[in-house]
Amino acid sequence: MTYRILFVCLGNICRSPTAEAVTRAKAEARGIDLVLDSAGTAGWHVGKPPYTPMQEAARAKGYDLSALRARQVSTTDFGTFDRIIVMDSDNAADLAAVGPADKVTLFTEFASQSGMEHVPDPYFTRDFDGALALIEACADGLLDSVEADARQVR
Repeated sequence: MTYRILFVCLGNICRSPTAEAVTRAKAEARGIDLVLDSAGTAGWHVGKPPYTPMQEAARAKGYDLSALRARQVSTTDFGTFDRIIVMDSDNAADLAAVGPADKVTLFTEFASQSGMEHVPDPYFTRDFDGALALIEACADGLLDSVEADARQVR
């Protein structure tokens, strides 16, 4: 079974595209077949690439975000994706008005040892490296969960 995962943040220019790229790279390294995408709850940046400082932080750690383009979440995403992973509770609340909440999970639930309730938005905090480190930890936990789910299906 191929999992389909959508990462969601506010504008789809920092956290969610980084989560998509990091998870893709880590999944490929583990040999896990995933369909990944990212979107924002707001449409301000539709069609734009990820924010340059976020791209630079990601590139320094070996992740390439340059081909990604922002898009806004749609109601059809709830039917397309098995899991919708949000960066904070505001994203979850925004999605509750769009589709069923049972597919929506906070990304930080996959890195509970981090002690963080959400992935802080580096567009505002300016801590691109910190956001990236947390996203890497969350991606590892998410992939552990995907692998565990796959073992149960067998």
